[in-house]
Amino acid sequence: MPQAQLLKPQELARLSNLQLLARRVVEGFITGLHQSPYHGFSVEFAEHRPYLPGDSIRNIDWKVYARTDRFVIKRFEEETNLKGYILLDSSASMAFGSGSLSKLQYGIQLTAALSHLMIEQRDAVGLAIFDQKIKRLLPPRSVRSYLSQIFSELVNLEPSGKTGIAETLHRVAERMQRRGLVILISDLLDEPEEIISGLRHFRYDGHEVIVLQVIDPLERSFAFPRDARFRDLETDERIISQPWHLKDAYQKEMKGFLDELKSGCRENRVDYALFDTSQPFDFALMEYLNKRKRLY
Repeated sequence: MPQAQLLKPQELARLSNLQLLARRVVEGFITGLHQSPYHGFSVEFAEHRPYLPGDSIRNIDWKVYARTDRFVIKRFEEETNLKGYILLDSSASMAFGSGSLSKLQYGIQLTAALSHLMIEQRDAVGLAIFDQKIKRLLPPRSVRSYLSQIFSELVNLEPSGKTGIAETLHRVAERMQRRGLVILISDLLDEPEEIISGLRHFRYDGHEVIVLQVIDPLERSFAFPRDARFRDLETDERIISQPWHLKDAYQKEMKGFLDELKSGCRENRVDYALFDTSQPFDFALMEYLNKRKRLY
């Protein structure tokens, strides 16, 4: 996928609308993050903002109130910029695609769009590409030139290796010294209990966590029209079967798998969304951000 195709001109144009939604999402997260006693000695005053219901009165600048009769909040440097990681699964199972895009290509476009949104609003974004282990780790930065480095990692990315989501989650959690945002983009074809354990590690440390599960429509429907030969993309094991005989049982198992992931995320206050590769990624992302915006 050439770099120029990561985000097409019409998609970049639509990202201007996503930008407004993303800003609301991030600002809502930051407001909630700082309602608790969080500031340490390292924070520095950055600017004022209007007082909002729910803000702690201890952050009101009373000197400004005395001069202007307006309530404003002291905003600190740690409040003005969010640090986040996007964790992109590039294991072999992400190679599957029944349409124009594989799951990995879809995930790459989501990663590119989210990186663009975060850096455009001056938030710092880092990137972790992984399979069983972390293949590439870029620390969070907020300068626009950093997008080129992120995109260069995405351009020639090929799926390979077995899936090991939990280990990556734990390793990244151990590196994050400051509370921030973590976005996991994966098909999540791994053990749900282990995935939830890794996500719980982030939540225990106070991070905001978003899980974007990328699934091909055939992986949900199993609607293959004839006898099919299936190959495990991670082990190369092959079997021949008659899908229509297995369809009902498969769909039941898949629904149970998805429900287990969704309920595990909900119980641990992890935001979960399912992305179908048959839906254009930018419209899917806008729908998700619209839904998330209503939470704040």
